[in-house]
Amino acid sequence: MSWLGGHGDASSRRSGTLTVLDVGSSKVCCMVAKLKPCDDGKLLRGRSHRIQVIGIGHQKSQGVKSGVVVDLDRAEHAIRLAVDAAERMAGLTVDSLIVNMTAGRLKSEAFSATINLGGHEADETDIKRVLGAGAKQALKVEREVIHSLPVGFSLDAERGVRDPRGMVGDALGVDMHVLTGDAAPMRNLELSINRSHLSVERMVATPYASGLAALVDDELEMGAACIDMGGGTTTISVFSEGKFVHGDAIAIGGNHVTLDMAKGLSTSLDAAERLKVMHGSALPGSADDRDLVSIQPIGDDGDVPLQIPRSVMTRIVRARIDETLELLRDRLNKSGYGNAVGKRVVLTGGASQLAGLPEAARRILGRNVRIGRPLGVAGLPEAAKGPAFSAAVGLLIYPQMASFESHPAKGISGLRMTGTGGKLHRMSQWLRDSF
Repeated sequence: MSWLGGHGDASSRRSGTLTVLDVGSSKVCCMVAKLKPCDDGKLLRGRSHRIQVIGIGHQKSQGVKSGVVVDLDRAEHAIRLAVDAAERMAGLTVDSLIVNMTAGRLKSEAFSATINLGGHEADETDIKRVLGAGAKQALKVEREVIHSLPVGFSLDAERGVRDPRGMVGDALGVDMHVLTGDAAPMRNLELSINRSHLSVERMVATPYASGLAALVDDELEMGAACIDMGGGTTTISVFSEGKFVHGDAIAIGGNHVTLDMAKGLSTSLDAAERLKVMHGSALPGSADDRDLVSIQPIGDDGDVPLQIPRSVMTRIVRARIDETLELLRDRLNKSGYGNAVGKRVVLTGGASQLAGLPEAARRILGRNVRIGRPLGVAGLPEAAKGPAFSAAVGLLIYPQMASFESHPAKGISGLRMTGTGGKLHRMSQWLRDSF
C-alpha cells in the first residue's frame, strides 16, 4: 500500500502537526512540529512543507542498549517523560508518532521487478503493482520490511526514468532498494511505545532519517555517505541521485569509548564520560605527555585524585575510534556503493562531536569529511541544533520524501495499528492526502 498519495497542487497540501520520537541508547527525544505548505518557488530538496518545531522533550535514555529495548518498563518511563515534556511545550496531546529504528541487523538489498503495461499509459496502480512485486522478494521469516524504495524506473529498454506516471510503454520496470530489520526488536520498540498509550504511525530506519537531515542538496544528488555516531550504535546511509540506496548499522558508539576509558583508567562511568567530553580526543597532540589529567579512582574515597598524562587517554579513545571507522570503511566498500559516495562523507550524531574525529575519519576513510548538523527546520532551541538531533529532525522531514514508498501489508510496515478510524486513522489519512 502506498503510504502517501501523489504530490498534487499546493492547494491540496494542508497544514498539520507531526510528532516524532527518537529512541536512542543515550537519549530519548520527542519533537512536535507544525508543517505548513511552502508557497515560495524554491523548495528545499523536494520538500513540500516548511517545518516549525513547537514542542521538544528529551530524556536520558533508559532500558535501551545498542539501540535495542532491553527493559520495557524503564524504556516506557523514559519515552513517557520525553513525550510529556514535548506535549506540554506544544500545548497539545499526542497519540501517534513516527519512530526511528536502529537495531535489528538492518540489511539493504537491491531488487528488480518488471510488469507488463501492454502499451498503455503508466498510472498509480501500475506503479503500486511493480513496487509490490519488487518488495515481495524481500519478505523473509522473522524479518520486517522497513523501507522499500524505488531507486529508478525503466520503460521498455529506457532506464533512468524518475517518474513514469503518464508515460507509455510495454514493460514497466523498477530497481528497488529494500531495507529489512529483525522483527523482534521492532516489536519490542513498538510495545514500549504502546505501553505509554501511544501508537506508531510509521517506522523509519535511523540511517535514512539522519541522512535526510544532515546532507545538503548537492551531496544527495552527487552521492554521499552519512555516518550517524550515536551512543550505542553507529549507522551509515548512502544517497545517490537524490535517493537512499544503502543503509547499515553497527552496534558500536560513543558509549563504548566511555566504557573503554572507565576500564582502562579504572574510574566510574560518569567520571569517564566527563573526561571524554572535557579532554577526550581521537588525535594525539604534541603536549599530551606533559598535560596531566586528574582522575578519581573507582571505590576510592581518598581526596587525592590520580594524575595521568593525557596521552594515556588519547590512546584508549583512538584505539576504539580507529576500530569503528575501519569497520565502517569495510562495510562501505563491501556495499558496492563506495564509488557512488565518491569523496563525500558527513559525520553526524552525538558521538561525532568528539575532538579530532573528523581528522581520524579523513585518515581512515580516505575521503573528505565534515560534521553535519540538522538542516532546514525552524524553531529548534539552541541546545537541539547540534548533530545529536539529526535523526529526530530527519523524521520530521521524512513524510515529504516518501511519496513513492510502498509497504507490503505485512506486519508493522502495513500500519497494522490499533485505533483505526480514530485520530490515528485521520492522521495517516492527512499524511496520505497532504503530500
